[in-house]
Amino acid sequence: MCGISGFLDFSGRNSADKMIGQILQMSDTLNHRGPDDSGCWVDAEVGVALGHRRLSIIDVSPEGHQPMVSASSRYVITFNGEIYNFKSLRAELERKGRTFRGHSDTEVMLAAVETWGLETALQKFIGMFAFALWDRKERVLYLVRDRLGEKPLYYGWMGQVFLFGSELKALAGHPEFRGRINRDVLALYLRHNYVPAPYSIYEGVFKLPPATFLTVTLASTSPDKCKPVPYWSAREAAEAGVTEPFTGSPAEAVN
Repeated sequence: MCGISGFLDFSGRNSADKMIGQILQMSDTLNHRGPDDSGCWVDAEVGVALGHRRLSIIDVSPEGHQPMVSASSRYVITFNGEIYNFKSLRAELERKGRTFRGHSDTEVMLAAVETWGLETALQKFIGMFAFALWDRKERVLYLVRDRLGEKPLYYGWMGQVFLFGSELKALAGHPEFRGRINRDVLALYLRHNYVPAPYSIYEGVFKLPPATFLTVTLASTSPDKCKPVPYWSAREAAEAGVTEPFTGSPAEAVN
């Protein structure tokens, strides 16, 4: 596993050096998720910062370092998880003229987004993942979680700062974080012995639901202006299996 974190600061008060310090402080809380490497990417002009703690598995070379910038420099990603079909996607993208400098699934994801756009690329990704994608051209931040929610992702607003991370402790690493317990959610915890999604134990902090993506723009100055949008439905997939039963081979069924 890896650990991701980041923020979008709408105050416009912080320098690049200060933002680097803040994102490293958030990222360092996730050392246990990624002991092999760490990195950060900051654009102080718009107030965005991305952090990453890496557990090197697929591409252990420096070419797999994150946060990773796309070939055109338009997109920046911090990614936790694995895309199981990245090799077939890479071959498909190479036929379309894309070239690659390394062997990571992260680089394939970026090329897929550049080629097909985020929503179409998501339909092609098979795997477990949670990632943040910054579009430098449109100045939009996307948070995305896999279909069944295997990889965690939390987000929330603290004043003029939008925070996200693989674990709550990453959000708590930012100086603007205020850990006020949500009393209503505490009641849910006592009833179920866990905190059900989309809630977290803290006020203003949520779990991104499985199979959804969240869009945050520079005009998204409050939680009401950015809501998770589903890109896949387990119910629809099950209902489609009833009306159109699977007719493939056992090997295809396993895949």
